[in-house]
Amino acid sequence: MSRRRLAGLATAALIALAPAGARAQDFINVLTGGTSGVYYPLGVALSKIYGDKIKNVRPTVQATKASVENLQLLQQAKGEIAFTLGDSLAAAWKGDEEAGFKSPLKKLRGVTAIYPNYVQIVASKDSGIKTLADLKGKRLSVGAPKSGTELNARAILAAAGMSYKDLAKVEYLPFAESVELMKNRQLDATLQSAGLGVASLRDLATSVEITVVEVPAAVVDKAGAPFVKANIPANTYTGQTAAVPAAAVMNYLVTHEGMKEETVYEMTKAIYENLGDLGAAHAAARSIKLEGALEGMPIPLHPGAARYFKEKGLKVGS
Repeated sequence: MSRRRLAGLATAALIALAPAGARAQDFINVLTGGTSGVYYPLGVALSKIYGDKIKNVRPTVQATKASVENLQLLQQAKGEIAFTLGDSLAAAWKGDEEAGFKSPLKKLRGVTAIYPNYVQIVASKDSGIKTLADLKGKRLSVGAPKSGTELNARAILAAAGMSYKDLAKVEYLPFAESVELMKNRQLDATLQSAGLGVASLRDLATSVEITVVEVPAAVVDKAGAPFVKANIPANTYTGQTAAVPAAAVMNYLVTHEGMKEETVYEMTKAIYENLGDLGAAHAAARSIKLEGALEGMPIPLHPGAARYFKEKGLKVGS
């Protein structure tokens, strides 16, 4: 028998005798979003952290259509951890068909809140809009149909006692197109759910005088989870000289009930022990804080994540 054949048999024998735990690898497929968004670069960074910090895992990154698709894939156990916007997560748990979920996705489990999208309502100064009530009879863009932004628009208007019927005109347009119509005086205001200093609103503010419309704390409270109270700091946009109260929707990392407790514990721990790496991948991640990990969480926590947060002294519900 050749030496190569003998070596091969010896290797096979060693593998066969090795403990199962030493050989087995847990696949961690990170479900993100489009490659030009925020989720994808953070997913790539998260995948690298998992590969470097957790033994016996094989991480991969999958570009997707973001929140709705991610949650549907998790329900089918076709991913291990996913990024999602909070309102989509709440809608998935309830089975909101209008938001794209024909039935409740009850296999989903929370890992952690990460960073907020701010619901930013910006009007042209010429429109005379200063409050949410002033939107009545005005022309508003609310984002693409059934997008995260549009779902936010419905929820915030409803909490303020209004609906699209109270508006003179509703446009379902992406951010940049909304801004162009405002520049041309064909729209009075735009609602955009995005990170602070989003390019479209910066562009608008340098072209026309704007008013950043307050979303009062009482309206945010009425809208309820996953909305949280926030402030748009002064000078976020040209001409905005004071901080403006607003609503924010948390983004979350989510898994499913079939994931092992120990694996999710290690995944959660790796996030919080490597926040610098996530912040280097995208500025949005710099606002991830351990003390905000459970903020607005609209679904039950996975036991592995709950265990980590209890160890860190956070109050975790039953």
